[in-house]
Amino acid sequence: MAGKLYLVPTPIGNLGDISRRGLETLESVDFIAAEDTRVTVKLLNHLGLKKPMVTYHRHNCETAGPAILQRIQGGETCALVTDAGTPAISDPGEDLVALCAAHGVEVESIPGPCALTVALSVSGLPTGRFTFEGFLPLNKKNRRAQLDSLAEEARTMVFYEAPHKLRTTLDDLAAAFGPDRPLAVCRELTKLHEEVLRLTLGEAVERFTAQEPRGEFVLVVAGRPAQAEAADEDGALARAEELRRTGMPLKQAAAQAAEEFGVKKRWLYNQLAAQDA
Repeated sequence: MAGKLYLVPTPIGNLGDISRRGLETLESVDFIAAEDTRVTVKLLNHLGLKKPMVTYHRHNCETAGPAILQRIQGGETCALVTDAGTPAISDPGEDLVALCAAHGVEVESIPGPCALTVALSVSGLPTGRFTFEGFLPLNKKNRRAQLDSLAEEARTMVFYEAPHKLRTTLDDLAAAFGPDRPLAVCRELTKLHEEVLRLTLGEAVERFTAQEPRGEFVLVVAGRPAQAEAADEDGALARAEELRRTGMPLKQAAAQAAEEFGVKKRWLYNQLAAQDA
């Protein structure tokens, strides 16, 4: 009988954020697949746990994934963890999940810490609809292509970034979306020096040009603002003229047509009055 793969989120900073269910899952599984066993062993020591571990990360996933799958198919249970946050979110764990799903192996996700949702919820920007972009590509051409594809994006956008690349990324975002676009810069979430800055892209560029970026960052960028539809001045003028032909007084015709077509009443009144002059 096949075992099961559990996705167990780990704290993104504060070790107290491990859930009771997450702890119980780590206690119960046969082995743990960790991004970096040196990081995970610190968490296990904090929890008072000892478990066999294997490594699973972006550099060995093509070989480690099938090996983990084989053990699960043999009846073992495995907890997949990352160094911080929820496995398979901007993480090679998505490949292991896909591999297990393709072979009919049950996968269970334990809810828990995720920098994406923490930053989004505290950003002060719209959360009803958003797009998660993760880390932008390192390749300049691919990076530009991704940002170009977001030029008309109206949803809130969420990006991850490391401190040594923050300045370049802020420059690229300001160039793509304009310096006046609002954003929240979320730094060191849940940690001792947690900071949330709500400012514009231009202000962020200035701030981090003068200040050395430190810590891990989540950038929450406002989507493109809604653009008001252009007023139909020709339509409004034609409608006002039609109303006047029915005998409606100039002032009333201008007011009604202006309301129907979204133009300024004074402008429309002056246009009609000029025709009568």
